[in-house]
This record gives sequence, structure tokens and C-alpha cells, in this order.
Amino acid sequence: MKIKAIGAIAILLIIIGASCQSDDQIEFKRYYSGGSLVYQQHCQNCHGDKGQGLSALIPPLTDSIYLKNNKRKLACFIKNGLKGKITVAGRSFDDQMQPDDIAPLEIAKVLTYVTNSFGNKMGTVTLQQVQDDLKNCQ
Repeated sequence: MKIKAIGAIAILLIIIGASCQSDDQIEFKRYYSGGSLVYQQHCQNCHGDKGQGLSALIPPLTDSIYLKNNKRKLACFIKNGLKGKITVAGRSFDDQMQPDDIAPLEIAKVLTYVTNSFGNKMGTVTLQQVQDDLKNCQ
């Protein structure tokens, strides 16, 4: 009987321990879910519901390499728009992305969503990172 009680307590402690989340995990989920809403409102119309882009006009958001190589510029692209030729997933795009005057927190959330969706896994983009990146926009 004692062994069963100890076993039950041990299993309960394992379940409780596994269900606990760190502050980083909670913050990621908060940013990611908020970013999903921002994406739907501001980005999905052009970039698609699965980040697939639009043919030769609008680049996809599925190219992890492009996102990683431009991680420090992504906030600027959202805030100030993007002009000129870029190459994403081996294809060239030369259309203009319009600026979007959303708050830095919304930018952090949507970047967390985009950089962790559509096959991407890049972790949380924090408000502080976005504020730092926006100071360096060209």
C-alpha cells in the first residue's frame, strides 16, 4: 500500500513538473498568439494564410534563410516598407511593400509569429530587440 501511494505521488509530481512552463515559454506563447492576430490583420492579405506569398509579386515568408540573414532588418521592413529587388527562396521580387505604422510591440509579436510559422523556428522576437532594430533602420 505504501509503495502504491509513493508511486502515485511520484507520478503526480512528474505530471505537475511537465505541465509547468518557464517564463520564456509563456512569453513566447503570448507573443506568438498575439502575432497570429496581427498577421491576419496586416500581412495575410498579401503574404497568404500559409506565408506562401503571391506568385512573382509578393515573396513568401517560408524561406528561413532569408529571414535569418535579415533578422535585424525585419522590423524596419514592416515599419518603413521595402523597395527594390530582393531574392527570396531563389526567386527575385521587385515590387514595393507598403509601410505599416504599427506599434513596436505588435511588430515584435508578428515577427515572433512569422519567424516561428511556415516552417521557420527562430524563437521569440522581443520588444527590446525590435526597438533596437528600429533605431538602426536605413
